[in-house]
Amino acid sequence: MHQPVLYHEIIRVLRPQRGGRYIDCTVGAGGHAAGILRASSPDGCLLGLDVDPIAIDLANEYLVEFGHRAILVRDSYLNIQTHLVKLGWNDVSGIVMDLGVSSMQLDTTERGFSFQTEAPLDMRFNPDNPLKASELVNRLPEEELAAIIYRYGDEKRSRQVARAIVSNRPVNTTRDLARIVAGATTSRRPGMHPATKTFQALRIAVNRELETLETALPIMLEALATGGRLAVIAFHSIEDRIIKQYFRRESQDCLCPPRQPVCTCGHRATLKVITRKPVRPQIEEVEQNPRARSARLRVAEKIPNI
Repeated sequence: MHQPVLYHEIIRVLRPQRGGRYIDCTVGAGGHAAGILRASSPDGCLLGLDVDPIAIDLANEYLVEFGHRAILVRDSYLNIQTHLVKLGWNDVSGIVMDLGVSSMQLDTTERGFSFQTEAPLDMRFNPDNPLKASELVNRLPEEELAAIIYRYGDEKRSRQVARAIVSNRPVNTTRDLARIVAGATTSRRPGMHPATKTFQALRIAVNRELETLETALPIMLEALATGGRLAVIAFHSIEDRIIKQYFRRESQDCLCPPRQPVCTCGHRATLKVITRKPVRPQIEEVEQNPRARSARLRVAEKIPNI
């Protein structure tokens, strides 16, 4: 088992306590969950969720030492409240969300997340999701495809990339797509493959990652006990911006325009921002796991809504 990104930082900011209840929204192979359960021994409990059945199988195996303290469910974190009701939990002391694609998913060739190996264009976190990357690549109009690549991948040459893809349809494999994209654009960052941004954009679109995150943040806040903390790890700027803006908004007592003399919105702060700037991995962690280099951790604590 490799150690998950920002492992020590997550344990430090969540401050797991004995008897506490916690949620790992993207349990993956169980790395963060194991740390939380160890730190909350002997009777802390954790609900681990993931839409990926392979992840749930791995987490079940890795967390077996914790017995009934580890409750693992294959489901979206959008359904947290349903599972809290089933468990009889009114709220929880801490929640961690580790967003994006995992090393396990990237390294499983047939999942189609990586352009390093030949595989079908899939990119689904949840195999029950009917939408595959191949559907987007081979069926979307050029303008819609370009918009996805630009918005989710920040690819400045999105129109050229989309035009090249449409001109070479059908595109059936990861290597085919990577070759087409490389011919239409170049990476300005040393060491980055020209297809990196396009693959990221397609993965985000297939899994509706940004829409899911925006919907989920208020659900996470509702599930927290007063004094409980929400820790979110993002891996690209769009995700991080959504988290930053939500934390900032929910930490303010008034959302009225600055020049408005009297508050009419009635909004009251529900969060205290713990990390004014995102926490980044140490150099040593990036050297051991290069995929950690873009990770950004933001943390907020629920406060009484008076």
